[in-house]
Amino acid sequence: MAIAVLDALDNARTQWYHMTAIVIAGMGFFTDAYDLFCISTVSKLLGRLYYYDPKTGAPGKLPQNINNLVTGVALVGTLSGQLFFGYLGDKLGRKRVYGITLIMMVVCAICSGLSFGSTPSAVMTTLCFFRFWLGFGIGGDYPLSATIMSEYANKSTRGAFIAAVFAMQGVGIIFAGLVSMTLSAIFLSRYPAPAFDANPKDYSDVLSTQPEADFLWRIVLMIGALPAIVTFYWRMKMPETARYTALIEGNAKQAASDMGNVLEIEIRAEQDKVAQFKAANEYTLLSGEFFRRHGKHLIGTMTTWFLLDIAFYSQNLTQKDIFPAMGLTDPAKKVNALMEVFQTSRAMFVVALLGTFPGYWFTVAFIEKLGRFRIQLVGFFMMSVFMLIIGFKYAWLKDHPAIFATLYGLTFFFANFGPNSTTFVLPAELFPTRVRSTCHAISAASGKAGAMIGAFGIQDITLDGKPKSIQKAMMILAFTNMLGFCFTFMVTETKGRSLEEISGEDGDNGGENGIRTDAPVSK
Repeated sequence: MAIAVLDALDNARTQWYHMTAIVIAGMGFFTDAYDLFCISTVSKLLGRLYYYDPKTGAPGKLPQNINNLVTGVALVGTLSGQLFFGYLGDKLGRKRVYGITLIMMVVCAICSGLSFGSTPSAVMTTLCFFRFWLGFGIGGDYPLSATIMSEYANKSTRGAFIAAVFAMQGVGIIFAGLVSMTLSAIFLSRYPAPAFDANPKDYSDVLSTQPEADFLWRIVLMIGALPAIVTFYWRMKMPETARYTALIEGNAKQAASDMGNVLEIEIRAEQDKVAQFKAANEYTLLSGEFFRRHGKHLIGTMTTWFLLDIAFYSQNLTQKDIFPAMGLTDPAKKVNALMEVFQTSRAMFVVALLGTFPGYWFTVAFIEKLGRFRIQLVGFFMMSVFMLIIGFKYAWLKDHPAIFATLYGLTFFFANFGPNSTTFVLPAELFPTRVRSTCHAISAASGKAGAMIGAFGIQDITLDGKPKSIQKAMMILAFTNMLGFCFTFMVTETKGRSLEEISGEDGDNGGENGIRTDAPVSK
């Protein structure tokens, strides 16, 4: 049962409004990635500033529980925000909720750089409080951005458009490293200081930790508000998606009018068809009908995203501990506080630029040719292979930093030209309109549960920086990636089909074919 407004969207040529939607939704992901990952560039600095103990004979270091909270609390907020805003996106509308998440991100990014007190406990409590709510706002961006882009796109390029939105995460990670590197270089030029071990023992950290560095980490965190401020106006100008307006609100006339203006064509309202379509798809998320049609898909998207994020966030959040082993940064005693930030940020920037960033855009380029299923399978498999090599050959690789860095970069490349992108795309396509945002949110929240294991579990293993610890972590991550490879067989290929064909909303029950990987392409 074809509805004119949905058919017009599915078969529309790529137009300026598609590009505009990618930029508006993508800037949200740019902000998300910057806010989540910039903390890795300054967390060691926080230890030097607030937790120096002369008895250790080493630079100040965040206690393990504090380090886990600082780097992981935003992930807890993100998980909560995904479930909350994902549900609201189906109940109140995608656009209505979209602005709220952006406001939260702006306010909390700014407040993350403030402190209600000067003691270490006061600073860390303030930081963790606002980073939780920052994560809460970021969480809402996942299901809403993916759902809006999938419902705006045409069926021939939908996967590439959703992947392009997600690829802005890579740009955000690059900018997190670039901003920290640039600012720390500016601070270094103004406030030089000797390395930690170049000072008398009792004054090592005092003299090697510039007091002005306390401003650096605050500025780095607060800059995360800027891209969200820039895109707020344009996000509010976007019309509600036609699929929500027609299939959930039942307002065919408004949907036809909104999309007619966007596509610059006249579209028939077809209120009777919309009413029939809506009546035929009233089943809820917790109904037996949903689980019969989509239960296997939901388990597949949840498990693969969960397993992927254990590895992906472990890699990103523990880079600061692995970089010294790779020879990309000097030992903490050999540098001052600002130089440590500079070197960590520079290493993060290089790895993101050469390893992380290309993978995202390879997915954009090839997702409609190779399909989501194949890209996800190959990505999980290659990540397992490279992490296994690093795990088994770690001692040898430490003496060959160029090869070590190449293998480490390739794990990022195949994460992004692989499951990190496809686990975001598939939940936005597999489920019916009425629960699409909620199902994407559940899948994404499952991923963040995996990320929390990375932040609170894997990071515990690597925090001491010992070779055996990093070797052990890599072996664990190789195993989780291979599990992700196996669970990928629970999802189906979606390329070339309309959202209604995939979900079975058009009456063909397309959503029942749980492990079909060679779905026919509709011309």
